[in-house]
Amino acid sequence: MEPEIRFTGVRETLLITLQAKADESRMPNSFLNDRRAAAVLRRIGQDFERLRVGHDMAVGIAIRAHLLDRWTASFIDRNPDAIVVHLGCGLDSRVFRVAPPRQVRWFDIDFPDVIALRRKVYPCPEGYMMIAGSIVGKRWMEKLASDGPAMIIAEGVLPYLKPDQVPALLRRLVGHFPSGEIAFDAYSSIATRLLCYNPAIRATGAVLRWAVDDPGELERKVPSLALVEDHCEWDGEQLARLSPPTRIALQFLQLGFVHCRMGRLLRYRF
Repeated sequence: MEPEIRFTGVRETLLITLQAKADESRMPNSFLNDRRAAAVLRRIGQDFERLRVGHDMAVGIAIRAHLLDRWTASFIDRNPDAIVVHLGCGLDSRVFRVAPPRQVRWFDIDFPDVIALRRKVYPCPEGYMMIAGSIVGKRWMEKLASDGPAMIIAEGVLPYLKPDQVPALLRRLVGHFPSGEIAFDAYSSIATRLLCYNPAIRATGAVLRWAVDDPGELERKVPSLALVEDHCEWDGEQLARLSPPTRIALQFLQLGFVHCRMGRLLRYRF
């Protein structure tokens, strides 16, 4: 057991995703199968009960992570010399779930105190580096390789940034690499307001600030980006894993255009 470390605000949201991935991976029909998440939970002392991560939230977060894993693995298959940059990695075990070949260089970036804890609970395989720093800062980017195509991932991170910080960050990233892709989750203006009432997010005190109502707007703010995929649908297998009330609500929303404006996973090429 590691000494208890207290995170607050945006940092504490990493515990929501960690708990969700551990819970979903214990389910017999798990998409994610993240056995490391539960092991990390056993090593750190935190009050997870107050975060109130329920069944449906665990399934939703795991499905989000699973698709980002698939996009990352697909990019590596197409680019064996890939550089992977995981923004705001928290205590996520994506590098171990994807298990890239040795020649892939993988960089996980987060706040110094998060990285300090991460170094205690995760090994550091060949080709993997943890970088301490705020993603809205600039100096951490100097430690990244820049001689190959990059896959940039941000999960549960960008919505907490200020609206002007996101395009500025993306412009710096796409200017650092010759080519690549960036994938992340985003929410509409309506959804960001509603998510402030989510019990888990409210417990952390974190505030969602950045919203995406039109994915094309980001292309205009960051001209190097070209939208490749806008994913906002739940398939039948995924819906079947949710509770009846949530399943009915999502099916109703998918009949119209509102659902796609609420939450989505976006993938851009540059």
